[in-house]
Amino acid sequence: MSINDWPESERPREKLLARGAAALSDAEVLAIFLRTGISGHSAVDLARELLARFGSLRALVAAGATQFCESRGLGEAKYVQMQAVMEISRRVLAEDLKARDALADPAATRRYLSAWLRDRDHEVFAGLFLDSQHRVLAAEELSHGTLDAASVYPREVVKRALALGAAAVIFAHNHPSGMAEPSAADRILTERLKQALSLVDVRVLDHFVVGEGVPTSFAERGWI
Repeated sequence: MSINDWPESERPREKLLARGAAALSDAEVLAIFLRTGISGHSAVDLARELLARFGSLRALVAAGATQFCESRGLGEAKYVQMQAVMEISRRVLAEDLKARDALADPAATRRYLSAWLRDRDHEVFAGLFLDSQHRVLAAEELSHGTLDAASVYPREVVKRALALGAAAVIFAHNHPSGMAEPSAADRILTERLKQALSLVDVRVLDHFVVGEGVPTSFAERGWI
């Protein structure tokens, strides 16, 4: 049965307009993104099939281009649209973060860092460069590594902080394994960066490790 033959209150688009996006299931949200189904399958049927294949909406969104495009009912155009949707989401979170003191709302900082780094398949080391009021001047990826390591050079981080006129910085990196527990190497690197930046009066306010769940804060553990 086509979605157009469903009761109006059960159609995903009409349901969203009447009750808000939060009222929709994952399959219904995905069906709106898909817009159309395939022969013999409505958009909702196809959405359910895709969720079953990938295991979750998050896993589908995080899938690489090859896996995504090879899935029935998707393809390159849908992959491009999905990446654009995710980038819009990240940029909205970044705008929200830039409008406030990054330390005044730790939850907003964590939401942004999770959206930015959590689902990468390789380690990324990043920095939030802040002004004297702790507002974000720039959010930049500073290093890309393998699945278990990233090379970060304190001298280059200092140069970037000076170029931006930063007064402080918050570091973050992801653990592709999903474990957000900092390693001994993470703590050593943080101390090296802290010492290098202190020479130019730039404070290191925190270092977050992003994995599954809530990012781990060095500052909250008393390590900064």
